[in-house]
Amino acid sequence: MRRICQQIKSILLYPLKLISWPFRKIHNFVTYEPEDTSLPDALSETIQHPAVLVEHLNDLRKHLFRGFLALAIATLISFAFATQIVDWLAAPIGGIQALQAIEVTESVGAFMRVSLLSGITLAFPFIAFELFMFINPGLKRAERVFLILASPAAGLLFIAGMAFAYFILLPSALPFLLNFMGIATVPRPANYIQFVTGLLFWIGIAFQFPLIIFALSNLGLIKAKTLLQGWRYAIVGMAVLAAVVTPTIDPVNMALVMAPMIVLYFFSILLAAFAQRNYSRRKKKEARQPSDN
Repeated sequence: MRRICQQIKSILLYPLKLISWPFRKIHNFVTYEPEDTSLPDALSETIQHPAVLVEHLNDLRKHLFRGFLALAIATLISFAFATQIVDWLAAPIGGIQALQAIEVTESVGAFMRVSLLSGITLAFPFIAFELFMFINPGLKRAERVFLILASPAAGLLFIAGMAFAYFILLPSALPFLLNFMGIATVPRPANYIQFVTGLLFWIGIAFQFPLIIFALSNLGLIKAKTLLQGWRYAIVGMAVLAAVVTPTIDPVNMALVMAPMIVLYFFSILLAAFAQRNYSRRKKKEARQPSDN
């Protein structure tokens, strides 16, 4: 009789367990804490037991394979929209009809380049997730939560950098480039697509700087005071980077690239101060835990 009652109870509770299963998995995923092992101990254990390293390499192979598969699928999907994307990238100069190819395979190369970059953009969240799942077993709870929250922030910053390059930088740089010395230029698909995609990519990467600084400060690797004291060197470095990234050599377009970098740098100092305070508070809490036990 007791067994029958238990079976009836399990049947009645099964829908609740099914509904709560995702929430329990998320809770276990976030609250899981790895064993606190120092780096020398981890290396010593790996040397004594090489099978551990082989197991990690096998896991890495599986994650890389799934990431590559996602990239291949996203690239194939991008084939259907590559022409529209090229037309959108060429909008600042009048659309795709403003491009003129002089080689037989030039248009095909531009098509493939745009498809691949679009595939990388589409597959990037999944690739980042696979990378996160590989390093997840060695992360502490605070580090795991930070990475989960930082992933969408990185995507938004990358999109903001690309939008800045497309809507502000390109419209001001292209008239200078296409009519330099009064010589009209007819852009080629390969050269123009490489130029635009490279500019969008590197400006998007530059917009990741605040998040990188925040992450390093959150790990205690850099301090806001150090950043503030080295602002002169930082501006010189940003000037060099702007000269490399900027498509023109005139100071106006260099200033357009440097201006957001300078703003992002000082914004990074504020984020570093906030992260440094959290890092100090976390260390004090960890130092009190042994005495409480």
